[in-house]
Amino acid sequence: MSDNADLIKLYSGRILALATDIAHHARLEGPQASVKRRSPLCGSTVTVDLDMADGRVSRFGQDVKACALGQAAAAVLGQVVLGRSAQELTLARDQLRAMLQQDGPVPDAPFDGYEVLQPAREYRNRHASILLAIEAAAEAALTAQASAQHTST
Repeated sequence: MSDNADLIKLYSGRILALATDIAHHARLEGPQASVKRRSPLCGSTVTVDLDMADGRVSRFGQDVKACALGQAAAAVLGQVVLGRSAQELTLARDQLRAMLQQDGPVPDAPFDGYEVLQPAREYRNRHASILLAIEAAAEAALTAQASAQHTST
């Protein structure tokens, strides 16, 4: 199969549909935590803002400037991020990374929507962009959680 045919297969209709429908696609005003991640290879960036309440994401916003794969990954995250703990986001990040880089299984529900990105396993140069949103969200959740613990002591 030619490289062009492989790329056409990679950018499936499902991925393109997700890329055009990113939930929580706006920055938050006054978030507890804000994290910006950038892929040096392609220049994609994602900035995540969030608040935590009772150990769970209560508000979430993201500014996504990425390729269709990065946008699709951000869309999957945006659909399920509210109500998640920092630990759940960290596990989802690790499972998505393993799915892409080590041929691991699809992340556990509710993050199983990342299944749509399995064809990207073959394209290592796309992995960083795909991981941006979940990496930023996990880091922001841990930051907000640590800040809340620090202010309560």
